[in-house]
Amino acid sequence: MEHLDADPAQVNDYDGFAEAYSAENETSLVNAYYERPAMLAIAGDVAGRRILDAGCGSGPLSAALHDRGAVVTGIDASAGMLALARRRLGADVALHTADLGDPLPFDDDAFDDVVASLVLHYLEDWGPTLAELRRVIRPGGRLIASVDHPFVAYAMQDPRPDYSATTSYTFDWTFNGELAPMRFWRKPLHAMTDAFTTAGFRLVALSEPQPDPAARELFPDDFPALSTKPCFLFFVLEVPR
Repeated sequence: MEHLDADPAQVNDYDGFAEAYSAENETSLVNAYYERPAMLAIAGDVAGRRILDAGCGSGPLSAALHDRGAVVTGIDASAGMLALARRRLGADVALHTADLGDPLPFDDDAFDDVVASLVLHYLEDWGPTLAELRRVIRPGGRLIASVDHPFVAYAMQDPRPDYSATTSYTFDWTFNGELAPMRFWRKPLHAMTDAFTTAGFRLVALSEPQPDPAARELFPDDFPALSTKPCFLFFVLEVPR
């Protein structure tokens, strides 16, 4: 449901629902059995690789990458989410408060990979963020990003918006019976790929994966829809050598 009158000061308030969001993210179908396994499968063998988790939240992806031998650094704009990440990760993962709309506190070529899990669609303009991510990734390194699938985003409003335009949409998440207003930005697919190439990335792969087969028995009512309809879109971008 679209809510065009959502107060901009109240949307995307991760500090306000950090605990509830983190708890749901741990076991939900779309996060635990679809998006996160897909990101890990795409990343492949990460042992010894320096990885920035851009928008790490409470750290489930950072933890999984660390468990696979990566040297992980996490950043997030929400202090509440980072507090949960610190509780989860201890001193094993460096964590920094940072907004992806601002310059990043890292040297050039500091990372082998950046993972940006369901975070870019919070940004209206990807240009400055992608330029910074490009700067901190070494030549030959990768940006692995997931976003809301544009087909889904453009179905979030009736009448449908102009597909060729970058537009915002608002909706409510529900945690423990409380509504959390959210705002995302939708872009057509060509605008996404243009933003990546303009920032200096080379598109290596575009993926629309299936959920983990284990979810079929765990979520028998919801699995068929997730396995037959678009949900998220995954990109693998490389920094040219």
